[in-house]
Amino acid sequence: MTSRYVDIHPHVISDNEDRYPPAPLFGTRSDWSQERPCTVDTLIAAMDEAGVAKAAVVHSSTTYGFDNAYVVDACNQYPDRLVAVGSVDVLAPDAVDTIGDWVDKGLAGLRIFTGGSTKEFDASELDDPRAYPAWELLGELGLTMCIQTGPAGLGAVRALAERFPQVPIILDHLGRPDVTDGPPYAAAQSLFDLADVPSIYLKLTPRIMGDSTKGAASPETFFPKLVDAFGAKRLAWGSNFPTSPGTLTEIKATAEDRLKTLSEDDRAWIFGKTAQVLYPKLAD
Repeated sequence: MTSRYVDIHPHVISDNEDRYPPAPLFGTRSDWSQERPCTVDTLIAAMDEAGVAKAAVVHSSTTYGFDNAYVVDACNQYPDRLVAVGSVDVLAPDAVDTIGDWVDKGLAGLRIFTGGSTKEFDASELDDPRAYPAWELLGELGLTMCIQTGPAGLGAVRALAERFPQVPIILDHLGRPDVTDGPPYAAAQSLFDLADVPSIYLKLTPRIMGDSTKGAASPETFFPKLVDAFGAKRLAWGSNFPTSPGTLTEIKATAEDRLKTLSEDDRAWIFGKTAQVLYPKLAD
């Protein structure tokens, strides 16, 4: 098994609301960010306990909106272990300048949050021409884009990937497919239809680890099919800590158990090497 675990989906929340005031996107703060706060020092301690070497820390949009100050400051405290993935209003007229400013401060990637725990998904902002200058800049800077959406947004994800092939796109939580029908996973066909787009990567988080054991699904049938379609080099593990219940050690152990039928080489890519391609600052 790989000795270098890299997590591409933990979050951090400051315990200093005066310095980093909450201003959640869509106006509603997520329950988890209030019930399970996690400072950067807490994250580092959890990583040490779990044996996770490095991480791409994802900005909490449901806590701070488009203010990336804490995730950037937090990751800058541990530059040898962490990089920051932030969120910017890519539809805003000044999006290009805003992205440039955050990159100068340390941002290493971006994320579009179209919905989730506090709002229904709205994919309309994805393939919007007002965002194209931002995407062009990502290509010039060599930055990745994470997209949080559901199955309804996968068509727009394909359109963006085809328009901006130089930008690696990471699909958060695999785009939340329904896999409970089991093999051949026909209900998740819209996800597998993206396999021919080489710039689309998939983030394997506790959501799919749990769903792979529901209904007629099983880890032994789903994950090999996913690897066969996309290749392990386009799959990366993300803990979703502390959003998902459990310690980072427990979340990692569950992921290892679910993926145990894959080859050692495939698991090495999923648990570390793919992340280091997507975020070169995390490379050894």
